[in-house]
Amino acid sequence: MTNLLVIILSGVAALIAGGFIGILVGRRASAGYLRDSKRLADSVVRDAQQTAENYRKEGEIGVKDTALKMKLEFEEKTRETREALKDRELQLINKDGNLARRVDLLEKKESSVTEREGSVERRQEVLDRKLIETNRLIAEENVRLERIAGMSKEDAKALLVRNLEGEAKLQAARHIKELREETERTAKRESQKIITLAIQRYAAEQCVETTVSVVHLPSDDMKGRIIGKEGRNIRAFEKAAGVDVVIDDTPEAVTLSSFDPIRREVARISLEKLVQDGRIHPGRIEEIIEKTREEIDLNIAEVGEQTCMDVKIHGIHPELIKLIGRMKYRASYGQNLLNHSIEVAYLCGIIADELKLDSQVAKRCGLLHDIGKVISHEMEGSHTELGADVARRHGESDVVVNAIEGHHRDVEPTSLYTPIVESADAISGARPGARRETLQSYVKRLEKLEHVASAFDGVEKAYAIQAGREIRVMVSNERIDDAHAAKLAFDISRKLEKDLDYPGHIKVVVIRETRAIEYAR
Repeated sequence: MTNLLVIILSGVAALIAGGFIGILVGRRASAGYLRDSKRLADSVVRDAQQTAENYRKEGEIGVKDTALKMKLEFEEKTRETREALKDRELQLINKDGNLARRVDLLEKKESSVTEREGSVERRQEVLDRKLIETNRLIAEENVRLERIAGMSKEDAKALLVRNLEGEAKLQAARHIKELREETERTAKRESQKIITLAIQRYAAEQCVETTVSVVHLPSDDMKGRIIGKEGRNIRAFEKAAGVDVVIDDTPEAVTLSSFDPIRREVARISLEKLVQDGRIHPGRIEEIIEKTREEIDLNIAEVGEQTCMDVKIHGIHPELIKLIGRMKYRASYGQNLLNHSIEVAYLCGIIADELKLDSQVAKRCGLLHDIGKVISHEMEGSHTELGADVARRHGESDVVVNAIEGHHRDVEPTSLYTPIVESADAISGARPGARRETLQSYVKRLEKLEHVASAFDGVEKAYAIQAGREIRVMVSNERIDDAHAAKLAFDISRKLEKDLDYPGHIKVVVIRETRAIEYAR
């Protein structure tokens, strides 16, 4: 029993001692765990602070980058706006200069017209005085002759009429009339044969020029790249090329519109290069367009030289060769100017051969006859005047200059080559499909031309001829005298300039005719 009690007490003591020891060990372990937890917490706090500092620095860098990008975009837009304003300012300055020059020219013309009117009035006064003096002298001379001859004026007229060989003169007049009619019939028949032969020997194809070009795209996605961000690319392209770019719902196609064929061709080739290259931005656009312009200039010179070789014309000045090359990119009423000039040159050569003339000179006249149309949009004046002036300045002969200046009858012809060019030009323009103008609009224009001329007082009939380039006005000889006929022609020409739109010049011819008719029974 005693031993059992001792064992129990020893166990209790051991348990108590173990509990104390466990408490002491647990306290020590808790203290170590607390220290480790504190160290871990400090490490986490330091890492969090470092991460926050990194995030703060990265945020500051991002803000600075965004601000820098916004600044660069603002500076770019500001630069583009300034350039646009500068271009607009230059355009306004040029327009002001052109208006000033036109005002000066109009003032000079008005002064010249005023001086001419004063001169005409003075001359008219002198003529009136001379007419009065002449009538007085004639009356005095008639009185003196009657006194010397011992007969009246009526008796002298009767004696003179009896002594005239009227029958002989009548027969001569009839013979002259018959010869004239025979000559006209022969000339008409021969001219028809020559023109028909020329048309048969040279039959050229015709096509109507348009004012738009279509560029095909590999896909519709390319339209967005052509437009660019906020339309920057398309605006840069239109500004550099000088054309209108039309992007619509047409699949895989973009339309370029311009009345200047050279600009339109430069824009078409440039856009095709940009689409093929794939790099489309304002700087690249300006670079491609500038290179394409240089290529077109070289092509123009090559076309001019090749045309002269094909037509077999030599010795033409290099500047005229360039103008011939530019004809490829010009059109008149839808007819390509270069093809028209080549056709006229060949027709002139054929007609000249039939008339036993120099075909080389005739072809030279025909090839250069419309060269003024290439520069007519850059300088003031008709294409015949500009063409004659540039041909004269570059050493062409007087025959060629007269053919250029007179193929629309603006001046009198000095050689047979001028009417040959006029005929060949009319043949080429009259070919089916050569000109854009329809029959209805052509007839309507001629009817309006005749209506304007017929509205004037004293006009009996008016006829539009030469495809509307000339109008013949028949007037009453009782109501319109010679002096008023010239004034009527001037008034009709001013009225046509005011009311009608027409190509080239219109020649107004007022005809006042007096006829004496008798019948022999």
